[in-house]
Amino acid sequence: MLTCARRRIALSTSLRLFHFATPGSRELFDPGAVERISEEVDVCIVGAGPAGLSAAIRLKQLEQERGKKFRVVVLEKGAELGSHILSGAVLEPRALTELLPDWPSREDHPLKQAATSSTMRFLTKSLSFPIPHPPQMANEGNFITSLSRFCAWLGHIAEELGVEVYPGFAGAGLVYGEDGTSIAGVKTNEVGLDRQGRMKDTFEPGMEFRAKVTLIAEGAHGSLSKELINKFDLRKDSDPQTYGIGLKEVWRVDPSQYRPGQVVHTMGWPLDYKTYGGGWVYHMADGLVSLGLVIGLDYAHPYLSPYKELQRMKHHTYFASLLSGSSTRLAYGARALNEGGLQSVPKLNFPGGALIGCSAGFVNMAKIKGTHNAMKSGMLAAEAAADILAESSEAEHHAPSDMSKYDAALRNSWVWSDLSEVRNLRASFDTPLGIWGGIAYSGMDSLFLKGRTPWTFRNRKKTTDAAHTQPAYRFKPIDYPAPQPPLSTDLLTSLALTGTNHAEDQPVHLRVRKDGVEDMKLRKDHVRRNVGEFAGLLQRACPAGVYEYIEDEANAEKEGWSRQKLVINSQNCIHCKLCDIKVPTQDITWTAPEGGGGPKYSKLILLSEFCS
Repeated sequence: MLTCARRRIALSTSLRLFHFATPGSRELFDPGAVERISEEVDVCIVGAGPAGLSAAIRLKQLEQERGKKFRVVVLEKGAELGSHILSGAVLEPRALTELLPDWPSREDHPLKQAATSSTMRFLTKSLSFPIPHPPQMANEGNFITSLSRFCAWLGHIAEELGVEVYPGFAGAGLVYGEDGTSIAGVKTNEVGLDRQGRMKDTFEPGMEFRAKVTLIAEGAHGSLSKELINKFDLRKDSDPQTYGIGLKEVWRVDPSQYRPGQVVHTMGWPLDYKTYGGGWVYHMADGLVSLGLVIGLDYAHPYLSPYKELQRMKHHTYFASLLSGSSTRLAYGARALNEGGLQSVPKLNFPGGALIGCSAGFVNMAKIKGTHNAMKSGMLAAEAAADILAESSEAEHHAPSDMSKYDAALRNSWVWSDLSEVRNLRASFDTPLGIWGGIAYSGMDSLFLKGRTPWTFRNRKKTTDAAHTQPAYRFKPIDYPAPQPPLSTDLLTSLALTGTNHAEDQPVHLRVRKDGVEDMKLRKDHVRRNVGEFAGLLQRACPAGVYEYIEDEANAEKEGWSRQKLVINSQNCIHCKLCDIKVPTQDITWTAPEGGGGPKYSKLILLSEFCS
């Protein structure tokens, strides 16, 4: 049932004036001339993932404890809760137990499959053998779950407590205070613009949510996070964030291959010794298995295709046996994840709000888990926000909220200890030690030192993942095998399983833009460098087939180079953010599309229930 506030927003949206116009007479949208509906809230949270929903729930708990009403709004760009969250994760329930101590007694909770065993295997091209795994990877007491279903469950709890959750509302821009030096809230994007930015007859302007506290929980490398980090220089005292790309599939395996609760991680093949990464297999509930491959985006080889590496991995005898018999693939997806660890955590607060969850980057790469830390960060931010709302006077409400108490609380919490213990493991692979040295160091540190060292490996040169990419002339193209269905398929067949969809006649949300400049000269330079120096890296790196460099002699003079031009198939985008992170020229900017666009991973929730 809609709350009164939600009914008011729904009604005001339905009463907006439409612009009836034929394509030839459509007016160009002028953001400075539009009148936006504005809603005043206490806390606006961007992103309905584990961090954002934990913050919302904690705020409502504190509301009950303190007897002071808080209006809390959560904006979610996905069409429904969990639709942009990839399924299949091992969850450490520490933060969940703190947030909802009675969760095991709730009949509808999604943590139905406890982890029963944890192993690691090293793969060669034809062999697989067990190796010791770091103690941090032990999974006693953890659960294998659908993270999509988990977030949907948290969202329902939040709504029951009175949180206003708005799926399909993308937090597309920041609302600055009058002086331009603080954040006063968030605006959603316009709906009903065509590809040229003109107003269609279905045009509706975005809304403003003006908040006393704004919490950004949009995940790794979000567009608002990028703007805030740059605007307020939040990374001044930290290293650049580094990332991996995680590609995931969910299968219903043949009953003879199903081992409920089994957790397996792999190293080695199909990746070479110069590329950081590894695979996983998680046996979930209901006969489902999540499997996938993470590849560090600091890889140098421009011919590498993360998607084809995953497809090749499945033909290893270990995976081929797992997926034999009556096994059926149900889902595919990809997402960037933070790998920088403690050294890459920025300053968390800015005037008017804070970064939480993967917007800040709390993934423990040794555990290969981050949900517990994301949830705890949201809870700590909620406590700091509640203090501000409860203690400030009306006069103080006009000043930007100071969330520095949250930054201090997190650095004194078990999240910081969790990251500190493993801070040198992933970082050791980017030192002169190299891959083999990194493996040796990580083993010694995880088993014996446990982070108790006077040194911390730092990225002193501030080298980004994009800068690690080397020119194509130094490498030979990789000869990937052709797909062999049903074990491996072409990319578009896999893409169909994501359910991704964007209206074609809307502004392209992937922009060739750099330092605020977006013109044909920049686009031509993009093609010249990315094709000429890096052999068109994006058309192999993107796990959704968004980018193509095609021969178009007629238009290359205007917008391309050497008879080649860039084509952006934005309707394919699954919001993984790889392009924004990895493109060597750093001139692709991901922006929020119309709310509700993108993948629909949550359909697996219904599919798994139907098939079980």
